[in-house]
Amino acid sequence: MAVASRANSDYGRFMDEVKDMSLFPLWERVGGLKPGTACVPAHWSYGTVRPHLLRACELVTKKEASRRVLCLENPSLRGTTFVAPSLFAGLQIILPGEIAPSHRHTPSALRFIVEGEGAYTAVAGEKLPMKPGDFVVTPAWAWHDHGNLGDKPVVWLDGLDTPFARFFGAAFYEPYPEDTQPLNRPEGESVAVYGANLIPDEFHSDGHSTPVLIYTYERTRAALDSMARAGKSHPVHGYRLRYANPATGKHPFPTMAVTMQRLPAGFAGQTYRSTGSAVFCVHKGTGRATLGEETVALSAHDVFVAPPWVPYAFAADSELELFSYSDRAGQEALGYWREQVG
Repeated sequence: MAVASRANSDYGRFMDEVKDMSLFPLWERVGGLKPGTACVPAHWSYGTVRPHLLRACELVTKKEASRRVLCLENPSLRGTTFVAPSLFAGLQIILPGEIAPSHRHTPSALRFIVEGEGAYTAVAGEKLPMKPGDFVVTPAWAWHDHGNLGDKPVVWLDGLDTPFARFFGAAFYEPYPEDTQPLNRPEGESVAVYGANLIPDEFHSDGHSTPVLIYTYERTRAALDSMARAGKSHPVHGYRLRYANPATGKHPFPTMAVTMQRLPAGFAGQTYRSTGSAVFCVHKGTGRATLGEETVALSAHDVFVAPPWVPYAFAADSELELFSYSDRAGQEALGYWREQVG
């Protein structure tokens, strides 16, 4: 009966009428509910991208660019600048003596320092010197600017939850009147006060971003060393640590989870998939990542993305360390998160 009715001319006229009223019959929808997205796995070799970052420095001044960033745009999301439907990723370079002017925006942001020393980020009035392997927090709507006081270029990975803000129509941006914001907090304050499993007695978390503004690689490496000595390696993730908000024990952002993992030489991990979009950056070492049906070779500072519900697995030729961020925090808050091993 349903097939006959759809072949009827009256049904055709009905479809035209409801279309003109901006209505759509649910029974005509193709697809339906199923996990995953159109996003595809993608890999960016740092050895290939780095010369283009340096070339951009020759062609585009800091004043023209404000921030000199090459967006890592997923091949399935051309024109969006996004690495995944819920995440942004970009490689930013700053030359000696340059300042990236202060501004703020509603999307939360992170920086993972890839190459070079001598640069800093100022966040919410605190200056944060940065070294390779450091993870820097920029909470939503916090003033932030960058500078390079060293003698060599510095590169870092920018990660933002911009698609979340755009989805809700809540993407606000504001430039600061000057290139730099006032520094009214002692350097290192956020780590000294909040980074030792202690918080001021009168502190009340807003439940959103972590009060720790930088998680140094020095501390991360020490924690990974201790974990590795204990010998409790996960069959998928090796030795993996989750960066946490010390005031709540939860993720450092309301939308993004952030981790660092170490895979010992010779590690061959089991297959894993989750509903999260995850961006990985190789801190050091070499190995391979199998993303769906494709296997890519990994070298220091490479970046790759694992889309939702696409299986992946890692293998390490030498000791391999992977920094990553994902939309897991947002999915857990909404009750969507699922994962599967094997």
